Amino acid sequence: MSFSSIIAELRKELVSNMPQIRMLLRKSPPMAFTTINEIASSIGRKYGIVLSLNFPQRGKIEDFESYGTENIGLVFRRDSRSFPIPRESIKSKALELLESPQVQDAYMYEGKEGVRIITGGIRLDVLPASLHVWGRFDDKVLEYCDWLLSNCYEVRPGVDGALSDTKSNV
Repeated sequence: MSFSSIIAELRKELVSNMPQIRMLLRKSPPMAFTTINEIASSIGRKYGIVLSLNFPQRGKIEDFESYGTENIGLVFRRDSRSFPIPRESIKSKALELLESPQVQDAYMYEGKEGVRIITGGIRLDVLPASLHVWGRFDDKVLEYCDWLLSNCYEVRPGVDGALSDTKSNV
């Protein structure tokens, strides 16, 4: 399963629930946030991941058009400390697919590894357990995230992943 198809499914579900979300936003923004992330969680469960939307700036939750196009978090295997493929492969693929990326090692402590990529106002935190995309992603970022999901995270429908470690958190 690709990042693109997960995001497309998420967007479709969010659009179909937009009247309810808009009503909740008028009455109770925290309830709207909960509803939005319940929808994301239900999509994530299909793939054995924890999927969430983030709204890092005040008022961002009211930008309905941005839902599912930015600030997405995916948790795959909660306790993973190292990548199943060489970190250099993740970095070189970013250099190949993304436009003028800044690629650096990140979160390198206590035996953990990670990669931070910044490209065109978008930041990707690529960690063994999770992927976080901060900012509005474009086709190049989608392509890179698709590569990550199939080569690094091996996400498949119905495959146990983060969910098996986080049932009580979902």
